Amino acid sequence: MTRSVDFLYDYGSPAAYLAWTQLDKLAADTGAQVHMKPILLGGIFQSTGNRAPITVPAKGSYLFKDLNRYAKAYGVALVMNPHFPINTITLMRIDVALTLRADPRLDAYRSAVFRAIWADRQNMGDPATVAAVLAPAGFDASELAALAADPQVKETLKTWTQEAVDRGAFGAPTFFVEGDMFWGQDRLDFVRSALTA
Repeated sequence: MTRSVDFLYDYGSPAAYLAWTQLDKLAADTGAQVHMKPILLGGIFQSTGNRAPITVPAKGSYLFKDLNRYAKAYGVALVMNPHFPINTITLMRIDVALTLRADPRLDAYRSAVFRAIWADRQNMGDPATVAAVLAPAGFDASELAALAADPQVKETLKTWTQEAVDRGAFGAPTFFVEGDMFWGQDRLDFVRSALTA
């Protein structure tokens, strides 16, 4: 039986970005299927009383040093985005819309957004920047706006975020392997072990 892992993420999380860079390797190493589940991190914080590490100065300063250690170990780019924190609600809604439609551009979308924020320092809270970044993946600005404005998409993002909270999530990235939850990109080894147990 093929094992699977749910990967809950928000583009505004540098830790989610780092975890995302390792998902192909995780799937190859374990033979598992990875189910990507967009959620709204701000909604999870609001529901759980959690808050972003950057709001605690000492923790925020340490966090980026630590994340850079992982980026170096993974051999991937990671830069502090000068526009951070970025309001990602529109980006997450577009992701949900593409997921619901099983759009063939979904992987290209995710790659473009994650890299724009955490490798290229783009202000992905700015609609003009979003349009420019996503044009090479075959999107135009009016299509993106329509996707983000769809009432079903908005409701689905709320539902998926609440489902994450109901499962015990309090941040991103969060992984679920059957009933076991793992929080943080630094838990990938535990995720791998759970998938191969």
